[in-house]
Amino acid sequence: MEGHRERKKVRTRRALLEAAVRLFSEQGYEQTTIAEIAAAADVAPRTFFAYFSSKEDVLFLQAEDRGQAMLDVIAGRQPGEPLGALLSRMFDGLVRGLADDDELDFALSPLRARLMFAEPALRARGLTLMMEEQPRVAAALCEVYPELDPVSAGAAVGSFMGALAVAGLVAQQQGGSNEDVLVAGRRGIEVAINGLSSLGGS
Repeated sequence: MEGHRERKKVRTRRALLEAAVRLFSEQGYEQTTIAEIAAAADVAPRTFFAYFSSKEDVLFLQAEDRGQAMLDVIAGRQPGEPLGALLSRMFDGLVRGLADDDELDFALSPLRARLMFAEPALRARGLTLMMEEQPRVAAALCEVYPELDPVSAGAAVGSFMGALAVAGLVAQQQGGSNEDVLVAGRRGIEVAINGLSSLGGS
């Protein structure tokens, strides 16, 4: 019985996500109401709030889980593990999370990026999440690397997150597949870890 309830919850959540993505794409984020999303998923509006607290939450699915995944990797630093190797493992942990979580979150990525450019409220939410998450990750790095000062830790996290986000965004804008986005993200991380000395030479 428990398994049946869980499967039903997964189906309902997916139906809400798919309805939201379709309506956001067809008629715009601001023009879409929660009632319309619920109706398209054939559930009551109150059911929407059992899964999401707002429309924004649909587009930032698993954001907290991804932040925790990074903290878990840092907490599990291996003895003597260099910072670059840890950051590489952090990327691998995020990719595994995408494979384990609802793949619809990955499908949301191009739409989320597009809407964040167009909708100030979503842009503000994305920036807020970034400003809350990155200092926590930097502080966690300082705990496992006592020789790392807070400014250097912040720079390392900013390099990691910025390289991952922008490299992936460029791949999306070029029409790349999900796999292309992951490859671009990995390349971005490599550039962040290894530095810029090998790029742009004469």
